[in-house]
Amino acid sequence: MTPFICTACGTQYLPSEAPPDACLICTDERQFVPASGQSWTTLERLRNAHSNKFRRLAAGLTTIETTPAFGIGQRAILARTPVGNVLWDCIALIDDSTADLLKGLGGVAGIAISHPHYYTTMVEWSRALGGVPIHLHAADRQWVTRADPAVQFWEGDTKPIGSGLTLVRLGGHFDGGTVLHWSDWSEGRGVLLSGDILQVVPSGHVSFMWSYPNLIPLSAAKVQRMAEILEPFAFDAVYGAFSGRGQIDTNGKQVVTASVARYIARINETSEVGVEQSAEPRRARFSADLAGLPKTDVVQQGCDISFVLTDSGSV
Repeated sequence: MTPFICTACGTQYLPSEAPPDACLICTDERQFVPASGQSWTTLERLRNAHSNKFRRLAAGLTTIETTPAFGIGQRAILARTPVGNVLWDCIALIDDSTADLLKGLGGVAGIAISHPHYYTTMVEWSRALGGVPIHLHAADRQWVTRADPAVQFWEGDTKPIGSGLTLVRLGGHFDGGTVLHWSDWSEGRGVLLSGDILQVVPSGHVSFMWSYPNLIPLSAAKVQRMAEILEPFAFDAVYGAFSGRGQIDTNGKQVVTASVARYIARINETSEVGVEQSAEPRRARFSADLAGLPKTDVVQQGCDISFVLTDSGSV
């Protein structure tokens, strides 16, 4: 039997004779089934067509990315700490070369994952690295598609996993959405590895979504709650799930605070403008714009107004 992998998101399932009928992750509104339909691959096929590359991100931080890109296209980050290395988030491809390189860099003491979109082949990663624990928040237990003794669920808002290393559950994108805080990073500057729970965007800010591909935002109240949970943690840098989309090398705490304020202001501005509040000003503007036009050029039906082109092509 084969543990099939979804080609759209990279999630691996329990071994079976045939691929699953559907992907649990992709049929959720926070992901999507491609227009071409659901398709599947295997780890062996991935190893034949793809490889992983390692790149220095910053002091003590190394990214691991698959080329050509596969699935969602996120990166994993190896945090090389004095108390043991931690693999933050997973990608679908794990092969002998990747495992050998990681062992050469001091091995991996544990794996921690921000949310279900990056669970991918986490069990394969754990086994390749000696059966290391996989730390997942219990609120996302239902999204685990391949159970294994290495998976360790935790509860609450914080979980220390080593000296200066804390998993912080912020929720948002997923109920168990987690970030990794490394307080001792870079001589005490501190760093936040945010996955896309806090999405680092090209402007140098962070932003928030319940569904990124379907553009469904989070409420102001939820983002405010995320900020309150994060408030006690100091950090100078923020690194997200994707290369080439911007990164925050300094003033990370201030940037996140400003980003939260910006997001909430825009969401509140939108929610405060009700249909009834704005209906009359819109009608007044339409009436002013339509004044002087021939009556035959405008068809009014109740509150709806449609425009008809005249022979001259004007409205």
